This record gives sequence, structure tokens and C-alpha cells, in this order.
Amino acid sequence: MAENEDGTEKSEEPTEKKRREAREKGQIPRSRELTTLLLTLSAAFFLLFYGGQMLLEVQAIAIKGLSFDRDHAFDLLKMWELIQSMLLASIYMVLPFMLLMAFIAIVSPLLLGGWAFSAKAMAPKLSKLNPVSGIKRMFSFKALLELVKALAKFTLVIAIATVFLYMVFAELLGLGAEPLKQALAHAGTLIIQAFIFVSLSLIIVAMIDVPFQLWDHNRQLKMTKQEVKEEFKQQEGNPEVKGRIRQVQREMSQSRMMQNVPQADVIVTNPTHFAVALKYDAESMQEPVVLAMGADFMASQIRTIAREHDIPIIEAPPLARALYYNAEVERPIPYELFKAVAAVLAYVYQLKSGGRVTDTNFKDLPIPEEMQAESSE
Repeated sequence: MAENEDGTEKSEEPTEKKRREAREKGQIPRSRELTTLLLTLSAAFFLLFYGGQMLLEVQAIAIKGLSFDRDHAFDLLKMWELIQSMLLASIYMVLPFMLLMAFIAIVSPLLLGGWAFSAKAMAPKLSKLNPVSGIKRMFSFKALLELVKALAKFTLVIAIATVFLYMVFAELLGLGAEPLKQALAHAGTLIIQAFIFVSLSLIIVAMIDVPFQLWDHNRQLKMTKQEVKEEFKQQEGNPEVKGRIRQVQREMSQSRMMQNVPQADVIVTNPTHFAVALKYDAESMQEPVVLAMGADFMASQIRTIAREHDIPIIEAPPLARALYYNAEVERPIPYELFKAVAAVLAYVYQLKSGGRVTDTNFKDLPIPEEMQAESSE
């Protein structure tokens, strides 16, 4: 397992935040062997299919450059025009190959770690100029591993090249007996085949290197238990700051709630500990809605606002407690309390209409047993 410089063990898998920060720093998994494999294979197959055409173009350029007349030899302007035409023909010849190589070099990182542009990674670091750090890197585990990998790759390539030469040894000996053009074409084919064989050998190297790079990248990002705790605290935020945010949110909610009290039809109280503001409009509402509610100081404020706006205040302790503990602000009342609230609203509408008021015992309203709360009066 990985360890910090202070010896603490990195046993925890990296978090998403840790991976994101590493990516911002340019620390992503990379396999040079995978890129080398894709480049060499692409070059080999390009030459396999278009190498003959390129040789014909090289031949045409060479003939053009060696068959100039006397006017070109004694006229610098004409000679320069001839050289320019040869240069342009050479550029056009190799341009498709160069574009293919550039495309593969740009796209190949997407197969492993993706693209990552990081200004932090490009910034100069004085620590890299430290000779002691340089010596440590030279004799580090990673440097040793790179050396072993290079030796293994060299051995593998030499072995496959030797096998290929053994397979085509008879053809190589027969090149001398072939006509010049045929021998050149045959030799070119053998060279491209050798290139493909050697490139295919890099598949084995890439198959080993890619999983290793992913494992090593994950190992470097591993965290200690303390680092995970610290990151969790940072994400959760300072408890004092969070408490202050909740307090501000409560104050804003209470302020908005108090602004709704003047719209209430009735205030149901305990009578001092709880106060709940209710509103019901038969034309726009299907059931009564709680506009505001509070306990103690908040309840006192609700009652004060209700008196200022001549809103009826009904003392119904069981109903006030049931609403306070079971209802939500700006939400319809629980359907279990419909009958009790309907009795209160009917009484209020009788008061407002100036008609005969029916005597109602608000301390004995139909409150379900599971919604009844003990009195704190």
C-alpha cells in the first residue's frame, strides 16, 4: 500500500473530489506504450496500402530533379522554380501520413485518461531543479520499473525481428537475382511486413502497461483515513457556518410566514403556547391551508398581528396542538382534522355574517387519538 512521507498508510480509495483535483493538476493515467503502439500500427498499415504510391511519387520527384536541362543549370530563377516544385510535391506526398500521425497522437489519450489541459502542470517548479530530488527519481521504484519495461520491450522486439528474418531469409537471398525494379518493390514489401510484425509485438507491451498505469495512478491517489475525514468535513462545511445558514433560513422563513398572517381567516391557539393561522376559500381551495404557526414567542407575534387585523382568535387547545405537530406551513391541513377545523371555520363565518352563533365547545373537538398531544399549559 502507498504511504505518505510521514509514514501514514494510504488505505482508502480516492474520492471523486480527489480524482477531480488530480485531473485539474494534470495528474491523469497515461500509457506511452499505448500511444506508441497506435502510432506504429497506423504508420505500418498506411505504408502497406499507400507505400507503393509514395515510392512512385518519390521516383517521379527524383527523375524531375535529375533531368533538368541546360537552361535550368545556368538560370538561378528557373532552378529555384524547379526546387520549389519538388519541395511542394514532397510536402503533398508526406502530408497525408503526417496528418494521420498527428490525428493518432491527439486521439490516443482519449482511450485511457482523456484530454486534460492544466496550467498548474505547465507551471515551472523549482523542486525539479533540485539535484537531490533528481537523484531520488533516478533510483526510485518507478524509474527501476521503467528500466525493466524498456529492457523487456527491447528483448521482445529483437526476438520477433529475429523470427521474421528467419522466416524471410530465403526471400532476402533471392533479391539479388531479381530485376532492379522488382527487387526494390520486393524489398519495400519485406520492410513494411517487418514494420508490421514489430508493431504487433508492442500489443503485448501495451496490454501489460495499460492496466499497470491505471493501477499506479489509483495507488498514487489513495488517501489516509484522516484525509478522507478532512475532506468530508470540508464538503459538509463548518458546523458553525452551517448553523448560521440554517438560522438565517429560519429567519427568512419566519418573516415570510408572518407576512401571510393578515390573510388568515382564523387563528387557533392553545391559548398561549401555540398559534396556528388558517385560511379557506371555497372558490379556490379544496381544503383549508396553514398560513403560519409558531410556539411561545412566535405564537405571541401571530396573535398580535391577528388583533391588529381583526382576525378571530379561537382558543381550541387540542386542535392547536394537533395542527402544530402534524400540519405544515403553506400546505393543506391533514384530512383527519377536517371535521375539527370545519367546526371552527363554521363558527367564524357565523361571526362574520352577523347571524346567530352556535355555541361550540372547542376543547372537545373530534381530534384523532394518534394526533392528540399532551397539553403544556
